[in-house]
Amino acid sequence: MGISRSSRHKRSATGAQRAHYRKKRKFELGRQPASTRLGPKRIHTVRVRGGNFKYRALRLDSGNFAWASEHTTRKTRLIGVVYNASNNELVRTNTFVKGAIIQVDATPFRQWYEAHYAQPITKKGAAKASVPAGEEPVKKSSHVQRILEDRKKDAKIDPLLEQQFLAGRLYAAIASRPGQSGRADGYILEGKELEFYVRKLRSGKQKHAHNA
Repeated sequence: MGISRSSRHKRSATGAQRAHYRKKRKFELGRQPASTRLGPKRIHTVRVRGGNFKYRALRLDSGNFAWASEHTTRKTRLIGVVYNASNNELVRTNTFVKGAIIQVDATPFRQWYEAHYAQPITKKGAAKASVPAGEEPVKKSSHVQRILEDRKKDAKIDPLLEQQFLAGRLYAAIASRPGQSGRADGYILEGKELEFYVRKLRSGKQKHAHNA
């Protein structure tokens, strides 16, 4: 028996069993889940209805993530799954699905920020950023300096994000469907959403520590 997406086996709204008047149909078929894991990129193409193709990602190691408050997107390395509202087993097995909360490498975002604002992203970085002895600072035209000074007025970063930049890992959410599009793209968590998931992760760790 193949996987079917039909709802003929479901009871009606009033609770009546529906009559079995036909067999399964090709247009109702379902397929095995992709179970996209962390690893060197491996994508299979699947020929689907209408001669179209789906891109079944079996292994992924990178994706494009948007930093919404800074209006920038960077390709970065995937590190692992940390939370999934639907199933803890998907966290344990590092399975990438839409809506999963993951950790990504912060380096591309840190490099962009420091180039864009010409200042370190963290306070610790500011202490290290002094020019080494014997080296001259890079000269910039007065026009470029004015632009940078203007940008620095708006260069504020969320304290929770700053902590993550210090650790070198950012929390992000997957917005694409890896088993359908062959990509694990998404956005960096910020503001209330980030606070919510940090709280969830902390409470989860406390539960595990209590049960151990």
